[in-house]
Amino acid sequence: MNRALYTLLFHLGLPLVAGRLAWRAWRAPAYAQRIGERFALGLPPVKPGGIWLHAVSVGESIAAAPLVRELLVRYPQLPITITCMTPTGSERIQALFGGAEYAGRVQHCYLPYDLPWAAARFLDRLQPTLAVIMETELWPNHIHQCARRGIPVALANARLSARSARGYGRFAKLTAPMLAEMSLIAVQTQVEAERFLSLGARPETVEVTGSIKFDLRIEADLPVRANALRSEWQAAERPVWIAASTHEGEDEIVLAAHRQLLQIYPNALLVLVPRHPERFNAVHERIQRSGLSVRRRSTGEPLQAGDQVLLGDTMGELLFLYALADVAFVGGSLVANGGHNLLEPAALGKPVLSGPHLFNFLDIAAQLREAGALLEVADAEGLAQAVANLWREPEEAERRRQAGLAVLKANQGALERLLAGLRRLLDA
Repeated sequence: MNRALYTLLFHLGLPLVAGRLAWRAWRAPAYAQRIGERFALGLPPVKPGGIWLHAVSVGESIAAAPLVRELLVRYPQLPITITCMTPTGSERIQALFGGAEYAGRVQHCYLPYDLPWAAARFLDRLQPTLAVIMETELWPNHIHQCARRGIPVALANARLSARSARGYGRFAKLTAPMLAEMSLIAVQTQVEAERFLSLGARPETVEVTGSIKFDLRIEADLPVRANALRSEWQAAERPVWIAASTHEGEDEIVLAAHRQLLQIYPNALLVLVPRHPERFNAVHERIQRSGLSVRRRSTGEPLQAGDQVLLGDTMGELLFLYALADVAFVGGSLVANGGHNLLEPAALGKPVLSGPHLFNFLDIAAQLREAGALLEVADAEGLAQAVANLWREPEEAERRRQAGLAVLKANQGALERLLAGLRRLLDA
């Protein structure tokens, strides 16, 4: 398939796109808003001539935050426009960069669909001097429209699993020209560099910079505030664990594990944080049906001694909720979703647990596993046993905590290497 055929099929598939958007809006009403932006219509006022950065959703937005802050410091004259594709990503971007200190410097809208005329209208409005795409959100028409205008495109913190590489490889006539039009592909590992090269990327554009997720910085007062809240809740002595970024099919496993833990530790508390906000109400109902006492974080009500589950149904608080816990399980890994960021709890000094499905974070998982910082479990019984062991053996928990912090320290510097590559493009 070449780009012309891809574009034709995209146009023919617009009714399906509209149907999917309507279905998502039924589940999460925010999808029904700002539809015009998805076609480059009714875009908000933006200052042209800056840097355009695309972060598809919440995870990429969080990963991009340190990069955006450094770009603002190093290029104060350039406005930065951050795009995404999801309402949750939009909320996260606005939470991160909606403050007065960013007014006029950080702009935001949805990225239009990958249609030539929408991409052209979007770029004509923005007129960026540099385009930065986080991880592996590759859109042939957007990239081609940038190339036509002489706008360098960088793929930042790029990752490409073997499965994704096989998928792109099946459409070589579309993939190879698209990758050849890119100016920088800053990949996380050498293995991924080889995959991009095999798909048609130009060798001079591919650099192994590492993962900028290792450069995560924790605010010094975050653990202090978390400990203060635990004391306020009279929960300082309660054993607390968190199951974060859970997906459909994982909540039942987590709740079953918590019921097992309550048999050993009757005052144990689970902080359960579903990945997607449209699932908050459904997960709340599931917790109630399981017979566990639950309190919703969004109500702002103080935790009570009899509460067995705290439902983390707020946005932008994940690091804080991690800081509340003694042990962290990272979801998207007991189901075949590929896992989520294991480094966030590790950076907070928490022993890290996950399921076996970690194909989105193979290198990070391997390093944590080899260092003894990651415990992988397969089911509710294994999860309960792992959490209980860490509570029972504080020396083991401390060893794993230190191992995780050591892995982060050993891998830092990717952000600086990425910024050096972007500087070359901006100076060219």
